[in-house]
Amino acid sequence: MTIDFQKVPTPCYVVDEELIKRNLEILRSVQDRTGCSILLALKGFSMHALFPLIGEYLKGITSSSLFEARLGFEKMGKEVHAYAPAFVEEDFDELLGYVDHLVFNSFAQWTKYKEKVNSLTDKKVECGIRVNPQYSEIATPIYNPCYINSRLGVTLENFREDLLDGLDGLHFHTLCEQNSDTLERTIQVVDEKFGPYLKNMKWLNFGGGHHITRDDYDVEALVRSIEFMRDKYDLQIYLEPGEAIALNTGYLVGSVLDIVENGMEIAIMDTSAACHMPDVLEMPYRPNIIGSGQPGEYAYTYRLGGNTCLAGDIIGDYSFKEPLKPGDKLVFCDMAHYTMVKNNMFNGVNLPSIALHSKERGLEILRTFGFEDYAGRLS
Repeated sequence: MTIDFQKVPTPCYVVDEELIKRNLEILRSVQDRTGCSILLALKGFSMHALFPLIGEYLKGITSSSLFEARLGFEKMGKEVHAYAPAFVEEDFDELLGYVDHLVFNSFAQWTKYKEKVNSLTDKKVECGIRVNPQYSEIATPIYNPCYINSRLGVTLENFREDLLDGLDGLHFHTLCEQNSDTLERTIQVVDEKFGPYLKNMKWLNFGGGHHITRDDYDVEALVRSIEFMRDKYDLQIYLEPGEAIALNTGYLVGSVLDIVENGMEIAIMDTSAACHMPDVLEMPYRPNIIGSGQPGEYAYTYRLGGNTCLAGDIIGDYSFKEPLKPGDKLVFCDMAHYTMVKNNMFNGVNLPSIALHSKERGLEILRTFGFEDYAGRLS
């Protein structure tokens, strides 16, 4: 199946339903083999048009805010988990109406909200504490939940065994786009530090950052890690990847608006790194473009820039076999995750449309944006 990108209006995110299904099949196989529950982390991918499909494979969603919890509750209708560094008191009663599981970042938060959770008469919300094993192999501090002085999770030194009554599980999150060998080493630390407290728990949540659907991912090592903790402590195991669901399933199609010269040729795009793919600047990284090469690899090299006034709104340097000209369309790869959920309208630049491509229905433009979306965010 081939998407005809020349027919896509720009800028536009295009998600391929068949590629999403491929990832979901891999994730479901892990669930089937181990009995674990895999949740979609909405912070990575929140394209709710696909929630009914994702719900056929996964157990539900995990959220980091009231709005994410509500979105998962209304659009998928399966398990809803929530964790936040601190819950907003004004939101908490409504949040309880959506969730099945709550993970607290501190024992102070658990103590504060414990009675509200326990007073529910129409449902049972299972609660847990996020722990910080103080072990991570993430090199970049901004993505490392276990970096020195992290605000995320309870360290062993601050763990309160006397406050565990009423808690059903523990949660840790130490990974970012990593393979399962890192998880195996992390599990050893979690077991050593927090194993004594898992004996009376119902579940353990391995958090996110598992790149399960990447080509080189070692699924067998993941299965071993799940089975080890499951069997040793008789636990239900949860995983909550976001990126693994949408990895390599989507594109951002943009058009060249102009070519300018300043020491090299620079193509001005209708797509912006700052607005439409912020991880390009934040990570930072250089997204792949179909048909392009490294600078100098092909005959014509360009720096690609966005259409905002931010001087650093630069996507990267690329080479092409033919010269670029205004109107040409470029297709950026792996643009389903951490794009739609993070984009913005800085400078009043419009958001890309959102499209879905499927075998049965072809290309469908699901959402377009305009002035009212921009003005509605402001006052």
